[in-house]
Amino acid sequence: MRSLCLFLALALTARAELKLPAIIGDHMVLQQKLANPVWGWDAPGTEVTVTFAGQTKTAKADAKGKWSVKLDAVPANAKPATMMIKGSSTRELTNILVGEVWVCSGQSNMGFNVSSTWDADLDIAQAKHPLIHIISVPQVGTQEIQDDFKGQWEECTPANVGSFTAVGYHFGRVLHEMLGVPVGLIDNAWGGSACEAWVKRDVLENDPRFASIIAKWKQTEATFTQEAFEKQLADHKTKVADWAKARGEAIKAGKLFTAQAPRAPQNPMTGQHRPGNLYAGVLHPTIGYGIKGAIWYQGESNASRAKEYRDLFPFMIEHWRKEWQQGDFPFYWVQLADFKPYQTEPGDSDWAELREAQTLTMKKLPHTGQCVITDLGEANDIHPKNKRDVAERLARWALVNDYGQKLIYRSPELKDAKFDGGKALLTFDFAPSGLRTVDIDEPQGFAICGEDKKWVWAKASIIGGSKKGTNQIEVSSPNVPKPVAVRYAWADNPVCNVYSAEGLPVTPFRTDDFPMITDPANPNSVEAQNAKRAEDLKKLMEARKKAAEAKAKAGKK
Repeated sequence: MRSLCLFLALALTARAELKLPAIIGDHMVLQQKLANPVWGWDAPGTEVTVTFAGQTKTAKADAKGKWSVKLDAVPANAKPATMMIKGSSTRELTNILVGEVWVCSGQSNMGFNVSSTWDADLDIAQAKHPLIHIISVPQVGTQEIQDDFKGQWEECTPANVGSFTAVGYHFGRVLHEMLGVPVGLIDNAWGGSACEAWVKRDVLENDPRFASIIAKWKQTEATFTQEAFEKQLADHKTKVADWAKARGEAIKAGKLFTAQAPRAPQNPMTGQHRPGNLYAGVLHPTIGYGIKGAIWYQGESNASRAKEYRDLFPFMIEHWRKEWQQGDFPFYWVQLADFKPYQTEPGDSDWAELREAQTLTMKKLPHTGQCVITDLGEANDIHPKNKRDVAERLARWALVNDYGQKLIYRSPELKDAKFDGGKALLTFDFAPSGLRTVDIDEPQGFAICGEDKKWVWAKASIIGGSKKGTNQIEVSSPNVPKPVAVRYAWADNPVCNVYSAEGLPVTPFRTDDFPMITDPANPNSVEAQNAKRAEDLKKLMEARKKAAEAKAKAGKK
């Protein structure tokens, strides 16, 4: 028995090996002026030493084999360094830099890669940046907390930048060129992801504000079967085959074929919408790594629930900060771009309400900010290709607030609205050199209403004229003698043209607090309208079925 125990002990010792997560490896960038955590796994009880930049830190692997140390803060260093980690085995990590590290997160417009942007050929050819290092986290949707992922840090080169996030790359490039220090970028974006997927499941479940999200998903989880999903996959294969046949026939006949290939069904259990899935599978393996902050581009998937997003988005940011345990690190996001058909008449918009929720988040949380891009979208593409300007507007926030640069960084925002004499006088913050218009002299995008809440397009003018530039705009309409509210750029795809003199677009706004169409309590909400359409369709199909059955019965007689 003693011999057997000795044999087993020797066997376990022989298999014992120092393991590091993907985020800790060759070519990584450590955050300057921060006590950077370094962690990994080894046999329980093993003493592990980490040596870097003239310092040595020691830790002991716990009962589960996890160990962690914190390095003393060091300044930026562009000279590649080595880190030695010794436990039951030894790892030597090379080409380590110290500089600024940012997480690049969100959905498809953050994931949108350099290869797909305007001027991609030029950007890729120029991407020779040995001091910018990048790493991407694979898309793993799961409820099981993941401690690691498959990936590695790499130097940014023309060979690999094409598949990297365009917003993230250009953001990092600007910081590197302006600050002259190494930059590390962590890309974990997932197209179509919902905000609730980025929050730990039990944290969401314990907050009553998000009970409807959890209730919906519990119903989905209770009714989901793998067999039904397999059938959807089989049906999809048939549809793709039919589509390919129709396409081939059209090409052979010289006809135009515009139909898109059928989209594959997605397993909701492993997708990017299920609450907690992306926290567990994508975010968690990187939590705790030394960072400066995060940039975020998301919201499209939550637009129909913009009222809820007012709570959910700041909740997610606070959750990340608590998990990271690095204080209120900077968190900057991109407001939704302009998209979808133009509205010929002023009115309500779920995308406008989502933009408002994003703007309100700045007022709720410290060290946050947004770049406004209602001038950079494309009506017929939810993925606008101009990502360089988006990234540079984000970079302005970081350069000013985190690195002390003297730049204009914030879009003008409504400060005050006064109604008198049939007109509205609007005053704006963050327009130090005044306001101006582009394309035409008269400000576009303003709507006004009276007590009847009927919106009409308004005539607007910058006080003193666009060329002189003040921070006030006067708005009126002959059809609204007693206005009570004004809106600007309040549409999915607004036609608007007012900027700060320095070139940043005015933030969309409304002065009213009328019921939101994304508020489930509103009888005219998007949710209520969709439910009514679904019910009407159900009744129509039932009526057709009964009519068909009656006809068939009459035919038999």
